[in-house]
Amino acid sequence: MSATLRIAFGSIVVGIVVLALKVLAWWMTGSVALLSDALESTVNVATAVAALIAIRVAAKPADKDHPYGHHKAEFFSAVLEGVMIIVAALLIMREAWNGFQNPRLLDAPVSGLLINILASVINGCWCWVLINRGKRLRSPALVADGHHLLTDVISSIGVVIGVALAVISGWAVLDPALAALVAVNILWSGWKVTASSLSGLMDEAVSEDTLGEIRATISDSAEGAIEAHDLRTRHAGPKTFIDFHLVVDGATTVDAAHQICDRIEQALKTRLPEAMITIHVEPPHKAKHSGVLVI
Repeated sequence: MSATLRIAFGSIVVGIVVLALKVLAWWMTGSVALLSDALESTVNVATAVAALIAIRVAAKPADKDHPYGHHKAEFFSAVLEGVMIIVAALLIMREAWNGFQNPRLLDAPVSGLLINILASVINGCWCWVLINRGKRLRSPALVADGHHLLTDVISSIGVVIGVALAVISGWAVLDPALAALVAVNILWSGWKVTASSLSGLMDEAVSEDTLGEIRATISDSAEGAIEAHDLRTRHAGPKTFIDFHLVVDGATTVDAAHQICDRIEQALKTRLPEAMITIHVEPPHKAKHSGVLVI
């Protein structure tokens, strides 16, 4: 089992544990705000399962029907996660509205809050693992899951503070008001996750920093060529797709041109191990005197 799959499976286990703790906290207190926290954790479990499935599909090698691989499956998972986050927010809004209409004082607030704090600590540690390892493994599904959990942690902290204030002040209406604020925060999180994932599905180019590294690598390793132009990039999960035209001298043999291409590919894969590279060799009259000039 790959590291990405192990982490994705771990997210399911952690999600179930955190969900159980938050449901217990809500059952002990009857707090609408704590119920909203538990509803978001329900989404956490569902999206963790979706991420695991997507990562397994994305790991499949290229085949006849998918010659470029299955890497975009992770983006579909991240989009699904964003949609489910938004659905959870709407459910919380409904519970908050019901709480506004029938505010009530909480039962066993201290015990319930302590249990919720424990769940938040577990979530906080795991979201750190997801974001850091997800970036290292270049997994959009893990990173999206981590950012979602981070939002959950932040909203949980707000819930704990708000419920404590409701208990201390005796203002029962603070409980549903806080649930409504949690819902707004979750809506914003869902929009960000969905927007970032859609950019991957739309073949968004690599970042400017990564593009600069690619250009510099081509320039440094293309000795024997004249220039490289029409450089294009896109990313899909852990894969980075790079293609460009390489202009060589007219006297360059096919074998020599092939060696230059091999040297460039090796240098690029040293920087980006998962890169998929396509180079189109052209004669001197195709030069555009722009793009990447060879040092």
